[in-house]
Amino acid sequence: MKEKIKKQWPKIKIGLQGLMTLLMVFVSNYYLQLTQNNMSWDLATKFAFSWHTEKFLLGCLVLAIFLLFLMSVIGSWSVGLLFFTVVIGVLGFANYQKMFYRVEPIYPDDLKMITELSLMKEMVGTWPFIICLLVIGIALGFLCYAFYRSLFLSRQQQLVRVSLLLISSLGLFYVGQFNQPSNLLRKAYNKTALWIPYSQKMNYYNTGFMGGFLYNLHVEPMAKPADYSAEKIKEVVAKYQAETIAKETEQPNIVYIMSESFSDPLRLKGLASDDDPLKAYHEIASQTYSGQMLSQNYGGGTANIEFEALTGFSMELFNSQLTTPYTMLVPNLAELPSIVSLTKERGYQTTAIHPYNTSMYKRKDVYNVLGFDQFLDESTMTHQEKLENNPYISDQAAFNEVLDLLETDSPQFVHLVTMQTHMPYKDKYEASGRQISGVDNPQTMDNYLTDVQYTSQALASFLDELKSLPQRTLVVFWGDHLPSIYSDSFQAANTDVDLHLTEFLFWDSQGKLKETTNLANISPIYFSPKLFELSGLSGTGFYRLLSELEAVLPAFEKNFYYTNQWGTTMVLSDDDQQLYHDYQLIQYDIVAGKQYSIKEDFFKE
Repeated sequence: MKEKIKKQWPKIKIGLQGLMTLLMVFVSNYYLQLTQNNMSWDLATKFAFSWHTEKFLLGCLVLAIFLLFLMSVIGSWSVGLLFFTVVIGVLGFANYQKMFYRVEPIYPDDLKMITELSLMKEMVGTWPFIICLLVIGIALGFLCYAFYRSLFLSRQQQLVRVSLLLISSLGLFYVGQFNQPSNLLRKAYNKTALWIPYSQKMNYYNTGFMGGFLYNLHVEPMAKPADYSAEKIKEVVAKYQAETIAKETEQPNIVYIMSESFSDPLRLKGLASDDDPLKAYHEIASQTYSGQMLSQNYGGGTANIEFEALTGFSMELFNSQLTTPYTMLVPNLAELPSIVSLTKERGYQTTAIHPYNTSMYKRKDVYNVLGFDQFLDESTMTHQEKLENNPYISDQAAFNEVLDLLETDSPQFVHLVTMQTHMPYKDKYEASGRQISGVDNPQTMDNYLTDVQYTSQALASFLDELKSLPQRTLVVFWGDHLPSIYSDSFQAANTDVDLHLTEFLFWDSQGKLKETTNLANISPIYFSPKLFELSGLSGTGFYRLLSELEAVLPAFEKNFYYTNQWGTTMVLSDDDQQLYHDYQLIQYDIVAGKQYSIKEDFFKE
């Protein structure tokens, strides 16, 4: 019997390895689904065995191809399995963290952030981060050893290895074409999948983690309008450039300030405090053009709001898989018209300031495309002061950096993206003593309220300093999104719109703005044309198009549309629909087309 088993052992071993491989693939997919469902065994089990079994098995197929690829590259079944386990473990943990903080799943493009070690440590905590690094380090050590050992495999083993590598590589390449219409894997998903373009979270829930992840692989930025052509773009350009615009001689400084997670918490239902942390801000906002800005995301998506504000192009028009233009689109463009390129053309010195590192969201590459003359980061800023235990450079320090740039006779365009109010919020500051009710995390909320209070006070001081400058200075200040500190029950007590509205204001050091309403609802794509209109600066044909669109559709993002009230669908008249289509044509022309409108000087005076 022993002799028989010994003789058959190679086949038995292969069989056991095959079973173990299938089991690991199944367990890994189930684990990823757990992280997507807030670690709910009930929901993950129902997804895999009741609601969406077919899609769960399709996800297992993809993971099996990936595991086979790792094993064949490394040249070891056991080490390939180990490395696969570590990769899936870290991926699932990252997905759980992102779902917890931002109510948003991991996208393929997020994997590019793996080099942002300092940010990863801040998001997950020091010890989980260290443990992850140790596990990854050990796995990499085994990988290197196994790869070295694989060089001494027999000729037959090498032949099997190369064959499996070829098959799995072709399989992964085919999986990577998931969004192609003829892709068989996509067609298999389409039989039962319900894709929801305006909600990536629901995509992942409905199709599983793997289905949602594949859905967000490479795709064209936006659908091509049926009537797109050079002639059509010329027609649109002529329509909005019909009027002659007088060129002004004044060149005021222009300062854009995107304040990290700045919002008014007391605007939300259920939260109460015995003081108003935004008192200084409200005093300023009540005397100038201000209101609420519609943010694309809750709890994150900073770069997307920045993209909209600088370019005037809306995320709403993009294919839902294009989740982050800064990393997925802009670096591939040779030219991208923006407020940066416009002011630079008019003789402005253009500067970007971000009190963090240059690689976050590929900002260094993006800012080069946009046309900034210089980019100041945490290592090149002169002012680097911090507040109490806050790990980030303070807003006051960042504002002082802007003031230094404005002490010159040449006109300046400065774009500041702050960091002071970035998560995490716990233990940033000493307890303030304010009385807070309505939330289950009063310490975290107290720190956040202190954060925005410091920002409000620093902003008021900064604006006072600007009044003393001889040059006129225009300021656009806004919060990018709400912080991800509100519980599910608290969010449920508020509307989706409430959770996507932040504060904004326009300010003129000489008080010459034509409008001072403080009840406006607006999308960030309108900031530049609105600023030029209210301050008396000459705009462009593109700004005229945006201004006309803003008059009928002041705020919109996927699933959020504001005309005279909020709705989940866009309701426009035929004439207004044509206006929206003109905008769609221009955006497609720039981000995915031939950029005919640039050649027609649509983005110049």
